[in-house]
Amino acid sequence: MLPDFKFHHIGIAVFDIDDTAQYYIDAGYQKTETVIDTIQNVKICFLTKEGMPMLELLAPVDENSPVNRTLDKMGVTPYHCCYSVDDMEGAIARLKKIKFVPLIKAVEACAIGGRRVCFLFNKKVGLIELVAVSYTHLRAHETR
Repeated sequence: MLPDFKFHHIGIAVFDIDDTAQYYIDAGYQKTETVIDTIQNVKICFLTKEGMPMLELLAPVDENSPVNRTLDKMGVTPYHCCYSVDDMEGAIARLKKIKFVPLIKAVEACAIGGRRVCFLFNKKVGLIELVAVSYTHLRAHETR
């Protein structure tokens, strides 16, 4: 990806968060509380383990959840890679220049403490998510 992007997590589409999370808990991961992201229409939890990548489990809230298409085609599977960025708007602009298409405007994500996220797609890379490094940084940037 771009050199200043920092890996944040791997998103995994799942049918049921608790069923899939148990596998990782048995392997030593710690699970956060499950939250419902009403903007993205998914249930989300994070799994962490020292020395391992952070995982995000995403399960559908209803038949309109965006992960349903992936689950219908592939079952439980990696869904996206997420990268943290200092400058959300600048990162999106640079990705557009290399043929990434934003799927949504940057929105606040309840599962990541209100920090903004944006999903982008490139047919050679797949789906990626950007997450702002900090909520405060973005608010200050927006008011300039």
